Amino acid sequence: MDHAGITFDHVRKEYPDGTVAVEDLSLDVAPGEIMCLVGPSGCGKSTTLRMVNRLVEPTSGTITVDGADIMSQDAVQLRRSIGYMIQHVGLFPHRTVAQNVATVPSLLRWDKDRKQRRVEELLDLVGLPHSTYGARYPHELSGGERQRVGVARALAIEPPVLLMDEPFGAVDPQRRRSLQQEFRDLQRQLGLTVMMVTHDIREAVILADRIAVFSEGGAIEQIGTPDEVITSPANDFVEDFLADFGAIAD
Repeated sequence: MDHAGITFDHVRKEYPDGTVAVEDLSLDVAPGEIMCLVGPSGCGKSTTLRMVNRLVEPTSGTITVDGADIMSQDAVQLRRSIGYMIQHVGLFPHRTVAQNVATVPSLLRWDKDRKQRRVEELLDLVGLPHSTYGARYPHELSGGERQRVGVARALAIEPPVLLMDEPFGAVDPQRRRSLQQEFRDLQRQLGLTVMMVTHDIREAVILADRIAVFSEGGAIEQIGTPDEVITSPANDFVEDFLADFGAIAD
């Protein structure tokens, strides 16, 4: 799998009513790293993430994936080429696990044997053997198992990048920690480039190679390794944000 970097160059998102979600964002996500976006609600994290696959269209500036301007590509094809995971997974309830994982390959008209091989490979990769889980339906799975299926589906066509928006937020806390570690191990194994939004600074510390702390308007207050952000907050905003989430002891 070839992995790609993501670059934002002076990107702005302004809605028709004049609301500016992201004012002037420049950011690089390196190939093979997990970049976690954190910050208070309404600071532009999810907007930033969704601009990468054009679920939200940037107003100005340039976003590139593997050096290619996203606006020069067909939006539907772009979305199919980029892995995307959200909090509640969004599995199709009346399709089996195997059929859910095969969603994008089916849209791309892969032949039956190729789809079958890829589905079996991915379900094994996320610890849900096809022989046991392939014919099950989402309602027959635990929350953690549904999240694993979501990961497998997002990786079905070996995407250059994986976007994740609060991917483990709906899972109970004990299971969430296990899933986070399993995902980190999988990311290291595959060398995935991941851009993730999370409200949980502890999750960012566990998963991220680097953390970007956002404030209102998509402004970046600090980018650094988890250790750098936790031990050396760049300013009062970052320190207060960390303290609000208990990441810094009183």
